[in-house]
Amino acid sequence: MFTNFKRIGGKWRLPEKYLAIKADLKNDHRQPLQDEQDLPREDRSLLQSIRFQTEQLNSNNKTRTKAYLDFYTIHPEIHWAFLGHMVSRNGGWNMTDLKGEFLSRLMHEQTKRDFFSFLERGNWLIFQDAYPQFLLYAESKSRNRNLFYLLPYLHVSRFMEVIWNHFWRDRDCYLLAIALVINEQNYLENRIIQNPLYKKKVFQTFEFVLQDFLSVNHILFPYHDHRKPEGRATLIGLTLHHFGSLHERIMLGKRLYQLLFGERDLLEAVHRWAIAHPHTGSRKDYWPEVFNAINEGVPGTSLSRRLKSCQIRKGALRLFSPKLEYAWKNVNHAKAELGDWYEHWHMIEYLVEEKIALKGKIEGEYCETLEKLELAAIAKTTIFP
Repeated sequence: MFTNFKRIGGKWRLPEKYLAIKADLKNDHRQPLQDEQDLPREDRSLLQSIRFQTEQLNSNNKTRTKAYLDFYTIHPEIHWAFLGHMVSRNGGWNMTDLKGEFLSRLMHEQTKRDFFSFLERGNWLIFQDAYPQFLLYAESKSRNRNLFYLLPYLHVSRFMEVIWNHFWRDRDCYLLAIALVINEQNYLENRIIQNPLYKKKVFQTFEFVLQDFLSVNHILFPYHDHRKPEGRATLIGLTLHHFGSLHERIMLGKRLYQLLFGERDLLEAVHRWAIAHPHTGSRKDYWPEVFNAINEGVPGTSLSRRLKSCQIRKGALRLFSPKLEYAWKNVNHAKAELGDWYEHWHMIEYLVEEKIALKGKIEGEYCETLEKLELAAIAKTTIFP
C-alpha cells in the first residue's frame, strides 16, 4: 500500500495531491448539525425526494443493479456506478446460485436462506448508502452548486463528505471511485462482516469454508469478443479468497477498478455487453449455451457429468440458473445501523494509485470451479440421496 509514497527526511509521505484531503479530515471544525426541520424548504424537499427514490430502487438486486447502470450512463464521470453495477450483477448471480444446479444440492434449506440474507443485506446496505450520494451529486450538477453539506442528513460518512468536496473542485474520477470502494467496504465491516449473526450462520459454516475452498468468490466481467460466436461472452475478472478481511476487500475493489477502467476498449466492450444484456440474476445472461433459467432436468433424476472444458457435453442438459424473481422474494429490511465508520485519516493511504499487472484471465479458473462444484454435488447426492 505504500509503494507510491515519497520518502522525505527519512519518512514516508503521502503524494502531494492527497495532503489536502488529509488536512481536511484531520481538521474537523464542523458546526453541530442543524435540525432538518430548520433547513430551507428546498433542502428538505430534496432530502425527502432522495430518500424516496432510493427506497423505491432498493427493492431487490435487479432494481439496484439497473439503477447503478442507468446512473453511470447519464453521469459517466462517476466510475464507481459502473463498477458497482458489475459487482452487483455478481451479487445477484451468487444469490440465484443458492437455488441453482449445484449449491442447492450442497446446502440445507436454512443455510441457503442464511446465505441469501447475508448477500441481500450487504447489497441493500451498499445501495442505501451509495445511491443517495449519487442523487445529491446529480442535483449539485444540475444546479451548478455544491450541496454536499446535506450528506450528514443522509447518514453518509464524514470521509465521503470530504472526498465529494474535493471531487467537486478537482474532478478526479479515480480518487472518487477508490474512495467509494474504501467507504462501502468499511460501511459493511461492522454491519455485516463483524455482525455476530452472520459470523455464526455464514462465516462459521461448512458451506462457507467449502465456497472458499472451491474459489466460487469469482467476480466476473462479461463482454462480447467479436472473434467468438455470438451469444457466448468472454469473461475477465478476479477472485476474492478472504472475504472476512477488510484489507483484502478494499484491495480487490482497487484491482477490479483497474481491470475495468484500465483500458478504454475493454471498458467500452463491457459497457456495451451490460447495456445489451439486462440483468436477470440468471447466469444465462452471459453463457446461454451452458445455463438456462428454466430447469431442464426431471425431479428425482440422478446427477451425471455434464460439463467438459466449460461446455455442455453432447446430449446433456444445460445447468439450471434461475432468474432472481423466481428464486427469492423481496425482503423488507430493518433500518440501516447508524454510526460513522471513519476514525482516522490513515484510511486515505488506500487512495494511492498502484499499477499492478492485471490480466484478468479467469475463464480457466472459473471453469475448474464449475467442474469441482459439479463433482461435489454428484458426490453428495450419491452418498446422501
